[in-house]
Amino acid sequence: MSHESETARAPVAIGEVLAGKYRIDRVLGQGGMGVVVAATHVHLRQQVAIKLLLKGARGEVVARFLREARAAARLKSEHVARVLDVGELPNGSPYMVMEYLEGSDLEGVLAQRGPLPVEEAVLHVLQACEAIAEAHAAGIVHRDLKPANLFLTRMPDGSGSVKVLDFGISKDTTEDPSEQSASLTR
Repeated sequence: MSHESETARAPVAIGEVLAGKYRIDRVLGQGGMGVVVAATHVHLRQQVAIKLLLKGARGEVVARFLREARAAARLKSEHVARVLDVGELPNGSPYMVMEYLEGSDLEGVLAQRGPLPVEEAVLHVLQACEAIAEAHAAGIVHRDLKPANLFLTRMPDGSGSVKVLDFGISKDTTEDPSEQSASLTR
């Protein structure tokens, strides 16, 4: 998909200031339900990533999106992508502001490099396990662990780090069962 068509489907425009503080810089990626953009917090001059649902998202899609934000915000591990803020666009569509990550998901790395050396693979798995252990201790079951949801980035000291992404179909075992829709987590 071309950059122009991605921008056309995005619910925000490049240069637009969202919530009076996030200036949209560029589209990072787009899926069937949403788009992720790079933005700059205009007051703090800090780069962030904003995940938005595409125009017309309703019902269970919105509930799943908010579940993802709540689950990730509860986790403090350095190996979970931090959620910094949530809000709604003027049209009522939700958005989620997350830490901006530089790097690539493990799926892309594997496609480019092929199988990883055992030592490197073990390090990635251990870091992902650390994040998932915290999630489990908090009663959150991710339910969609795959290479595309493991993002490889660098820490400030230059060391490699895995960030677990996308808690959209997670299950919160601490919620009242009557509050969970079976179809949301199917």
